[in-house]
Amino acid sequence: MNEQIELFDIDNPCIGVCTSNKKGYCFGCLRSRTERQLWLSMSTEQRREVLRLIVGRKQRIEQMRQRKGKQLGFDFEEEMETGELF
Repeated sequence: MNEQIELFDIDNPCIGVCTSNKKGYCFGCLRSRTERQLWLSMSTEQRREVLRLIVGRKQRIEQMRQRKGKQLGFDFEEEMETGELF
């Protein structure tokens, strides 16, 4: 199998929001503590894998936000039937 030549370096996904949650994932770039520490020594393939994992983490976070919004969401424009209270 031919190895593809990498024309461009894979940029560090850090956005300067360097705060981690309890599990060690950065709120800014969504990398784990280990992924952040080893980034500079990773191969191109390893970096691609980390970026793939970040995409999955973003998708899961968005899905959780949507579920939470549906659970907490109220449609205040909708007319509700309350019936007679007394």
